[in-house]
Amino acid sequence: MRLYVIAAKPTDSVTGGFLPAARAMGCDVTILTDRPRQHPDAIACDVWDPRAVIDTIAHHHRPDVIFSNSDHLQVETALAAEYFGLPGKDWRACLAAKNKSLTRRRLAEAGVERVWSVRLAPGDPVPGRVPYPVVVKPREGVASEDVMLVERDLEKAIAGLRDRPLVVEEYLEGPLRTLETLGDGATTRVLGGFETTLGPLPYFVEERLDWAPDPEPHVLRALTALGVGFGACHTEYVVTGKGPRIVEVNYRVIGDHCDFLLADLLGVPLFEWILRVHMGEPAPEVPSATGHGCAVSVVADRSGVVVEAPPAYEGDGLWHRPLRSVGDRVELTHTNRDYLGVIRAVGPSAERVEQAVGSFMRRHPWVIA
Repeated sequence: MRLYVIAAKPTDSVTGGFLPAARAMGCDVTILTDRPRQHPDAIACDVWDPRAVIDTIAHHHRPDVIFSNSDHLQVETALAAEYFGLPGKDWRACLAAKNKSLTRRRLAEAGVERVWSVRLAPGDPVPGRVPYPVVVKPREGVASEDVMLVERDLEKAIAGLRDRPLVVEEYLEGPLRTLETLGDGATTRVLGGFETTLGPLPYFVEERLDWAPDPEPHVLRALTALGVGFGACHTEYVVTGKGPRIVEVNYRVIGDHCDFLLADLLGVPLFEWILRVHMGEPAPEVPSATGHGCAVSVVADRSGVVVEAPPAYEGDGLWHRPLRSVGDRVELTHTNRDYLGVIRAVGPSAERVEQAVGSFMRRHPWVIA
């Protein structure tokens, strides 16, 4: 079984999840990337161009699976899989999910939900009537980069962002949740979900996710309307006073180590499950989680130099993954690039998990000077 992984920058999900799973399954793995120096034994390829991806694969070996977990490369991967007649995502669904303006349009046209939203291409005039407060975000952004709440004077607030396509939409107030799914093209399984704790506004930095499984039917209807039903998907939504509303659809597995947390909670080989769907196998039934879990992102509260950093740790249902090292310079960006480390923990109850996380953070602080 020859597996091609289409990748940009290295991620823990791929290097610590999908690649070990693929090799344990006996796959011959080939990585195609535009950053070959960052991926051992990879083949250099312009992965942003589906024609280059197809051409590179065609002149290498016949593929059995073409897969990517990158937010940015789902359309290119889907087109390559379709070219070779392999199981894969509908490229139209990948595009509609990635492009936040198209997401809003498709959901409105399908009658699933209507959220006030305006697409602003570079040079477009700012709308005259804006239902403040609103949220500004890049049309195809990630990591909360340049996402902010604007309560007045939209034109002034976005003056430094007009070189890229933006989406301006009404602020959705309420608890932020996620729904994690896995589909095989015929059946979509709900894996579970999380409740998200954000940092202080006007930014939207995710600081903590707590296990909160809820097979929200509105989200499933939205995914159907978008054509999303193959492989893993991570959907964020807000429970507003008028009902659930989609924030964004990320057509890949949840990140920031919550994919590993999800596997721990369910007690299943999640990365193998996802790859097997791309091999043409049906999505398996999902067991119920018996405990609780959370992922806590330690966020820098100031710019400066890291002078104290806890080590990597694993034991007693708790894991710590440092993302920075002593001596690193931190410049606040108000995105998940401000993360210093990620702690994930599982246990029989929310109280036990909270105790374990709190104890670890007190014993192992991050210090920036």
